[in-house]
Amino acid sequence: MSAESNITNAETASGEQMLRPVSIRLLYEGMVIHDDIFDSGGERLLITAGNTLTIDHIERMHRINNGADIIYVTGRTHKTMVSKRPNIEIARRVDLENSNGYTSTLKRVTELYQDITDNNKVNRDGFCDVAGELSERTKSTSPSVTLSLINAITPEDEFLQRHVINVGMLNGLLGLWLGLPDEQIDKLVLLGLLHDCGQALMPMEVLQAPRIFTKIDHEVIKVHAVRAEELLSEFPDDIHHTASTHHERIDGSGYPSGIKGDAVTGAARITAISDIYEAVVSTRPHRSPRSPFHVLAMFDKMASKQIDSSVVNVLKEYLPQELIDRPVTMSDGTIGIIREYDHSNIEYPKVEIGKRIISTNENLHCVSMYNDE
Repeated sequence: MSAESNITNAETASGEQMLRPVSIRLLYEGMVIHDDIFDSGGERLLITAGNTLTIDHIERMHRINNGADIIYVTGRTHKTMVSKRPNIEIARRVDLENSNGYTSTLKRVTELYQDITDNNKVNRDGFCDVAGELSERTKSTSPSVTLSLINAITPEDEFLQRHVINVGMLNGLLGLWLGLPDEQIDKLVLLGLLHDCGQALMPMEVLQAPRIFTKIDHEVIKVHAVRAEELLSEFPDDIHHTASTHHERIDGSGYPSGIKGDAVTGAARITAISDIYEAVVSTRPHRSPRSPFHVLAMFDKMASKQIDSSVVNVLKEYLPQELIDRPVTMSDGTIGIIREYDHSNIEYPKVEIGKRIISTNENLHCVSMYNDE
C-alpha cells in the first residue's frame, strides 16, 4: 500500500490518525512513539507504537529509509516531533558562516557598532575595510550561498549586526543583478553596513521588545534615520543621504522627511528593498520569520507606489532561481524542497515533500528557508 493509499484510508478516521509526511531529522532520542511510523513510501513499517527511541533505533530507521528525508507519521506523532524539533538550523548555519568568512565579518561589525554606541562616532576606515572585503566576497561567492547566509534563521540578540551585514550582501547582489559597475556595488555594500548605524544609539529595550511595536516605539525608532545622517556627516553626501533616506518611499509615505519621487535616490531605493527583505525573512523578538516568496509577493503590492518596481523585477527574476532545489520549512513543520515557481503566483511555489510535488497555498505554505549546506 502506498503513502497516498494509507492517507486515503486514514481519512475516514480522525485527523490525528491521518498519515503526514515529516522530516526524519525530527526524530530524537527519548521520543515516545504513540503510533506506527512508516518509511518514505508510506509502505514499510519503520517502528511500531509503544517504543521509546534510542540512538540505535534512529540509526536503523535512517538505514531502512535509504537516505530519504521524509517518513510518514500520524498527526499525533507529527505534533510531538515538531514541538520537540532539534535546532538543526543553528548547527548548519554556523558551519556555513565559518566556511564563508561571515563569522569574522560579524565579529568586526559587532565591534564597530559597539564603538558607535560607546563613542557616538563611526569608525570610517574600519567600516570601509570591512565593506571592501564583504563586497569582494559577495562578487566571488555563488549567489545561492550568499542567499543561504541571508535567509538563515539567526540569533535574535545579534539582529542588528547581522541585519546590516545581510543588507550589505543583498545590496551587493542587487548591484550585480542590475549590472552596475564595481565602484557602485562597493558603495552599495558599504551603505548596507552603515544604513542602520543610528540604531546603535537607540534604546535596546525598544529595539528588542518582545511585542508588536507601539506608536511610541515607532516614533522612537524613526529617530535612528536622523541620527544616521548626523553620525555620517563626514562621509560623502551620497552616503549619509542614503543612510538617512532608506525609509523614505516613492509616494512620500516614508520617514523622516516624507520626500518622494526622484528625491529618493537609486541607492536609497535599492537599500530600502534590501532592508525590508532582510527584516522580514529574519527572526525578530516580536515575530517569526517569513519566506522569501512571501516577501516577493509583498513587494509586488508595494511596487511603483512605495518601492522601485525596476529593482523588484530584478529581484523577482534572479532570486527564485537561486532557491530552486533548496530545502524549506513548511507551515506544518515538514521539510520540503523548492521545485517550481510561477511569477504570477510567486508566494506559493511548488514543493516536493516525500515523493510528491505539491502546490503550496495559504493553508500549507513555506515559512522559512531551511539551512542544509
